[in-house]
Amino acid sequence: MGELPLDINIQEPRWDQSTFLGRARHFFTVTDPRNLLLSGAQLEASRNIVQNYRAGVVMPGLTEDQLWRAKYVYDSAFHPDTGEKVVLIGRMSAQVPMNMTITGCMLTFYRKTPTVVFWQWVNQSFNAIVNYSNRSGDAPITVGQLGTAYVSATTGAVATALGLKSLTKHLPPLVGRFVPFAAVAAANCINIPLMRQRELQVGIPVTNEEGQRLGHSVSAAKQGIFQVVISRICMAIPAMAIPPVIMDTLEKKDFLKRRPWLGAPLQVGLVGFCLVFATPLCCALFPQKR
Repeated sequence: MGELPLDINIQEPRWDQSTFLGRARHFFTVTDPRNLLLSGAQLEASRNIVQNYRAGVVMPGLTEDQLWRAKYVYDSAFHPDTGEKVVLIGRMSAQVPMNMTITGCMLTFYRKTPTVVFWQWVNQSFNAIVNYSNRSGDAPITVGQLGTAYVSATTGAVATALGLKSLTKHLPPLVGRFVPFAAVAAANCINIPLMRQRELQVGIPVTNEEGQRLGHSVSAAKQGIFQVVISRICMAIPAMAIPPVIMDTLEKKDFLKRRPWLGAPLQVGLVGFCLVFATPLCCALFPQKR
């Protein structure tokens, strides 16, 4: 075998991003939770492979599959613009395990006000970390802007959850199970635009087909943030709509009545199963570049 050529474009995803299938394959790889188990040495090794290849240096015996694997490991842990290592729970590979735990608990402990407030707060804290960790490197966010977005989203989520909780007291129990979804949807509409308000003020970089930067566009930033909000809400629909229906049926059975402690882990498992597919598929709804 000869040396690996230097014309493989690892600046872009491996699969065609103009098609939904190509984007889905890309995000199934990016959100793979197994990347969280990689050691610091493995992450550094992947970074060295990627940076050396970009500099025109190919490690002896390196194959194309190994190069792409290193690229996706690198992308899973390091910010694409700044090159900084992203905090563990802020990485895309943490989306499924973190969201399945938080969402499962929101759907399980929705009856009492203290637990509603607590889990909505936990969810918005996690969202703030994810949004900050994956912000545009060209539009840094200040501590003040971060605090405003965090407090506003948490307040919006808690107010929506408690308001709807009081309104659904006299409705069938199944209706009450969907209150967490409404709160999450409302919070996403607040959190994401505020967290990325700098991009709305100065715009995001616009490049030509050769990758040369032409300037900044506020219009592109608005479109991108709107699409992120839509994809986040769509991502939550399967995980927050399907398990409540299943659990509402199961909790009426003698099996769960005799073993109520199984409710929370079963709910978390159902949410996780939905998120394994919903997370990458909803991330793939819109192309990242146009």
